[in-house]
Amino acid sequence: MAKKEKVKAVNQHPNKIGIKEAMGYALGDAGNLFVLTYVSSFLKVFYTDVLLITPGNVATLFLVTRLWDAINDPLWGGIVAKRPPGKDGKFRPYLKWVAIPVAVAQLICFYNISRHTDNTAVILIFAYITYIAFGMMYTGINVPFGSLASVITDDPEGRTLLSTFRAIGGGIGGAAPLLVAPFIIYKAKGGDSNVKVADAKGMFTFAAVMCVCAIVFYFACYATTKERVKSEAKPNINMKEAYKAMFKSRPFVILAITGVLISGQLQFASLNQYLFKNYFVNTNLSVVGTVAQYFPMALMILVTPTLSKKYGKKELAGFGSMFAAFAAIACFLLGKFGMFKPEGDKFTIIVFMATLFVIGFGYSFVSITNWAVVADVIDYQYVKTGIKSESAIYAVYTFSRKLGQTIADYGGLMLLEKFAHYDVNKMSNSGYIAGTSDKILTICTLIPAITYTLIWLLYRFGYPLTKEKLEPIYKKVQADNEAAAAAAALEENE
Repeated sequence: MAKKEKVKAVNQHPNKIGIKEAMGYALGDAGNLFVLTYVSSFLKVFYTDVLLITPGNVATLFLVTRLWDAINDPLWGGIVAKRPPGKDGKFRPYLKWVAIPVAVAQLICFYNISRHTDNTAVILIFAYITYIAFGMMYTGINVPFGSLASVITDDPEGRTLLSTFRAIGGGIGGAAPLLVAPFIIYKAKGGDSNVKVADAKGMFTFAAVMCVCAIVFYFACYATTKERVKSEAKPNINMKEAYKAMFKSRPFVILAITGVLISGQLQFASLNQYLFKNYFVNTNLSVVGTVAQYFPMALMILVTPTLSKKYGKKELAGFGSMFAAFAAIACFLLGKFGMFKPEGDKFTIIVFMATLFVIGFGYSFVSITNWAVVADVIDYQYVKTGIKSESAIYAVYTFSRKLGQTIADYGGLMLLEKFAHYDVNKMSNSGYIAGTSDKILTICTLIPAITYTLIWLLYRFGYPLTKEKLEPIYKKVQADNEAAAAAAALEENE
């Protein structure tokens, strides 16, 4: 028996982690998604229906404020990369330093400034300042949090475990606003219980709840994680060379493009709030839609680590995105040929939600493996260039996701205003309006069909890191990390 235990110990990866720490890491992404999902899904509704900012002005606001991210994200990446590790590690400290600022910044975004003024310019300036502040603080915590996964462990199975549990944490944090907020932020219009409109007080109250939840979960993540892979004591990173190498790397370029599409589609889905409110005339359907898309992910989390180990992350993501693409195309065609009735009857709702369920099933493989794919690209870049640039790569990837959000918000809101002719003064207090509402249905089904198809094509034919190609990369990274740890231990003993 002792001999068997010894063999097992020898074969076990030195930086192996267990469920407990993976759960701790998941808490951090739950904190992220408490604030980010609420802002991403409902802030545009707050702007148009509470502050009465036109969709065109909201679109411009998102475009201008996120252009700052072209500077802000790489700036944070450089700050994090060049900071030497302390007693708590290199990345963990940001979880306690930025937790309160980012949560409070989210809260202030939902403050109803129109209570004090009806001056459009003042309202817009307030919206610009608060949204920029939130974006900067969110990057300040998300870049080190994402980079943390690569130093918690360099074990491929551990990376998949972290990615899986990050998806669980993100699912919890993302589902909470989507499932609960509609019951709090909308109220019945006058005596008409069927038509509900955005409520300023309810939106701010829910923002306060998300603020508190985020802070608690960030600090819990800080307390339950550990950095095992040693970071350089005196980082000497040539950021120019690191960024230059990224954009010559096919795996990174494909990762960045899929990041634009994945995050863009997640953000674009927030337009479904207008679809449920002004086409189906049932805001509670946003809760049903969330369940339809998240429930498959809850099921797939149970089997994805095993499937990923057997078939590979690229292969699994390609398979899943194919399902999502076909279902999204079917959803558009059903709407195009009149299968979805306005002020939806029972059959309409069942069919629409069934397509969301299949999309959720396919997309779950992409979502659950996504962060392990990011770690793989980080390892690939290190092996190829010899430069450890976790935070730099993660910062650029974060920017690509924000770019996707910007394109989705700007494009979606401009389509809402220019194509659907959404009038904030009329539509914010109405249900189904022929013409405008029908065009909202077209927008909300056509764009996902295009986006999911592109994601599938990129994973299937563009992303090159197959299961076989990653094996030697893992071995090289593990060997180098063990050598660095041995050297550090020798230096401490001397």
